[in-house]
Amino acid sequence: MGVHDEAVYPWLTHEKKFIEEAIQHHKPVLGICLGAQLIADVLGSRVHRNQHREIGWFDIETTQDIHTTLLSDVFPRRTRVFHWHGDTFDIPKGAVHIAKSEACANQGFVFENRVIGFQFHLESTLQTVQNLISHCGDELDGSEYVQSEAKMLAEADFPGINHLMNRVLDVMTRQYAG
Repeated sequence: MGVHDEAVYPWLTHEKKFIEEAIQHHKPVLGICLGAQLIADVLGSRVHRNQHREIGWFDIETTQDIHTTLLSDVFPRRTRVFHWHGDTFDIPKGAVHIAKSEACANQGFVFENRVIGFQFHLESTLQTVQNLISHCGDELDGSEYVQSEAKMLAEADFPGINHLMNRVLDVMTRQYAG
């Protein structure tokens, strides 16, 4: 599904309103993949088909600007993360562009140092990836940035990405505690 599929998935309209209200009330927000695209849409950015479908384990590279955000000490300059997307977003006006990959120029942003959007997946586990393969395996089309099921599972580093996810959540919790 995509951010513009409200006719098929009417709950997307309510989700966008909820995100908009959370941002207006200065709440911390974290969006992953579709969640990041929804945030970008709410913030007035274009969400569109990416030039390449990106599915599997591929490197992201952080931008220098990440050092101006709450995530400055979280990510190494280059790290392998899990992806499963065909759409992408433009970086919202006023947001900091924090990461890119070979297949997708906009892998993440931070808005007002409290709203984070990741195109990639740090929350994935073996089970969630197996579920994606089971339910969305028709997307494994063999294109340049789409790994086979076997390669995806062989290259998996769930402890590594889950550690990064925990670091992101720790930073957000510390920033907004109390």
